[in-house]
Amino acid sequence: MALLRMRAPQGANATEIEKKIKRGNALRQGSAWRGFLGSRWFLVLLLVVVLMSGGALWIYLSLDSEVTETLVSRGELVSPHPRIYSVPCSEDYNNHKRYPGCTPQKCGRAVTDSIVTREEAETLKRLAERGLALAGSEGGASILDLHSGALSMGKQFVNIYRYFGEQIGEVFTEEDFQLYKDVRGRIQAVIAETFGLNPALMFLTKPTFFSRINSTIAQTQHDEYWHPHIDKVTYGSFDYTSLLYLSDYGSDFSGGRFIFMDPNGNRTVEPRAGRVSFFSSGTENLHRVEKVSWGTRFAITVSFTCDPAHAIADPAMP
Repeated sequence: MALLRMRAPQGANATEIEKKIKRGNALRQGSAWRGFLGSRWFLVLLLVVVLMSGGALWIYLSLDSEVTETLVSRGELVSPHPRIYSVPCSEDYNNHKRYPGCTPQKCGRAVTDSIVTREEAETLKRLAERGLALAGSEGGASILDLHSGALSMGKQFVNIYRYFGEQIGEVFTEEDFQLYKDVRGRIQAVIAETFGLNPALMFLTKPTFFSRINSTIAQTQHDEYWHPHIDKVTYGSFDYTSLLYLSDYGSDFSGGRFIFMDPNGNRTVEPRAGRVSFFSSGTENLHRVEKVSWGTRFAITVSFTCDPAHAIADPAMP
């Protein structure tokens, strides 16, 4: 179903066919609206829609107007050193096995614009666009996991490597996977340096994935990305979480800011292509993502564990 959507008509008449389809759709829609506009109920319905829209907008704004501080705005350039915000570690870590050299001794969150270039972010975004063009969710959130092969398709997931087989070689290249690995290594290094860890004792863990979010209405719980959560609770293996943004807040999309929900107020990071935001994954960093109101937000979630039993390897071309 979704695969068929990505294939344009082929042959000399393809452009003309597309024009006729669009013209026919426009005529049908125009005819339907002209009939409806003549109805005496139109003004009543219009008033109801305006009132309902105003109420929904008020609810939306009241939910996302709780940001009390912008930690890093879209227009800032955080370079060459990360901007670090320390927070006390939660007591949760006392209930987990400790791994010397990796388990958080100090906790917090940080942002840097200096380890991934905008050109690299654009290359990774094109990689995500090609992969997600094969399918995609029916709701507002789609994922592509190069490690497991998981790809959103309608209301479920498929294994991209099995489902598309040899076609994958036409979508991704060895260079794509090498860049992905290089960027992952840089993110791991900056997290280790910031939190005083031994990078050799940190392990990539799942889920690590590309995400594409737009304003389409959610169809399943997988599309409801905006709920507050704690990564250590949600995923178990997470000890450090990072987000690499591949598009710009305010120009590529609106909404979609990353919000830390602290006891004394909410604090946000505005996405910027090439920006890496990272944090310890415990209760001290309860967070959510603001709903995207227009446009499309691309990012990569890269997660790390201290437990070698939950380690995963870098992805490789099949």
